[in-house]
Amino acid sequence: MRAEEVARDHGAVTAPAPRTEPSSLNGRAVVGTATTPVLVHPASDLLPSRLPAAGYRAGIIGTGFIGEVHARAIRTAGGDLVSVAGIDAPGAREAAADLGALGYAATSQELIDDPDIDVVHICTPNFLHVPLATAALAAGKHVVCEKPLAMDLEGAIALAGLAEEAAATDGRVAVVPFAYRFHPMVREARARVRSGAVGTISLVHGSYLQDWLLRASDDNWRVDPALGGASRAFGDIGSHFCDLLEFTTGQRIVRLVAQTATINAERTGADGRPAAVRTEDAVTLQYETDGGALGSAVISQVSAGRKNRLFLEISGSESTLAFDQEGPETLWEGRRDTSRLLIRDPEALTPEAARYSRLPAGHPQGYQDCFNALVGDTAAAINGQTPDGLPTFADGLRAARLAEAVARSARTGTWVEVGA
Repeated sequence: MRAEEVARDHGAVTAPAPRTEPSSLNGRAVVGTATTPVLVHPASDLLPSRLPAAGYRAGIIGTGFIGEVHARAIRTAGGDLVSVAGIDAPGAREAAADLGALGYAATSQELIDDPDIDVVHICTPNFLHVPLATAALAAGKHVVCEKPLAMDLEGAIALAGLAEEAAATDGRVAVVPFAYRFHPMVREARARVRSGAVGTISLVHGSYLQDWLLRASDDNWRVDPALGGASRAFGDIGSHFCDLLEFTTGQRIVRLVAQTATINAERTGADGRPAAVRTEDAVTLQYETDGGALGSAVISQVSAGRKNRLFLEISGSESTLAFDQEGPETLWEGRRDTSRLLIRDPEALTPEAARYSRLPAGHPQGYQDCFNALVGDTAAAINGQTPDGLPTFADGLRAARLAEAVARSARTGTWVEVGA
């Protein structure tokens, strides 16, 4: 699977192979089975009548797992997935059928240049984010770019600057999917902090634990700094923890001290040969916020049994709130005289949280629902609204500043200040 993942995502912008024309039905390309044909054709050939006069007309570059998540979110939000770019023209054609796209593009640039696409979703390995987002912004598109926004701080600064210019020029929207913000119980915690119900915050701590890289035989393109960047565990999931902390509390980490560890010094790649690992498997850090709170976090991709446990606990002078992403239907609230488990129920939540509670109580919402809400708010922003908490390229730059500070602290063994 590791080799296929690299091929599917990395190949999204490689030179296309010579096009092999598929069979046709009434002049249009066809994929699918003999009994269930699906019309798929180059996006440039789409009939204008098939597209709405106004709406969310999207293209996705990168057809791996996260591309599939974006595709479902686009459809759920009422948008049209106009085109996808994959390994090459045949690969994109196959992905278009799988993802429910109206068409496909032979290259990423062809997709970016398509006049029928308003929003470009970048779902590729990290090293492609800067060139693809830069090209999409230059082409006048709105952009949704997976995190990390860039491989380094300089790239993130450049992209955030381009996005700011685009917003000032014509109101274009540039989003980074910090999707965990869109859990209703995260919004409930945020609303309770804002209302003062938690009191003065003194401690904020937690973890983000996974086990998918536990063994030396586990490998992925993210392990390679040339593809994923110098920071892996923190850049990939530690950024989510810090974003959730700062988003929920309204406070920013201003100084920190960090340690990193590479548990598996070598990993066996798809070719069966071991290679040295140059990115971290785990990070521990302590920090202080601009509100005077202290905290600590453990970030790991080698914690056996932990699949995707993002946990945040906020302690104040009146109460403590705890959220666990693997149990997103509840929020624990502790007080001196009692403790209780708050259940996601749109009739009992604050308005800020109820807005994202799309199903009745007892009907679980999860990860995909967060992405659906994120794309829905992106569409609202494109239409001139100002959704509260939509993560932008400025938030992607913030994550890059934190990653740079973590790397600098781990390298020097000292406390460091985090850039504004």
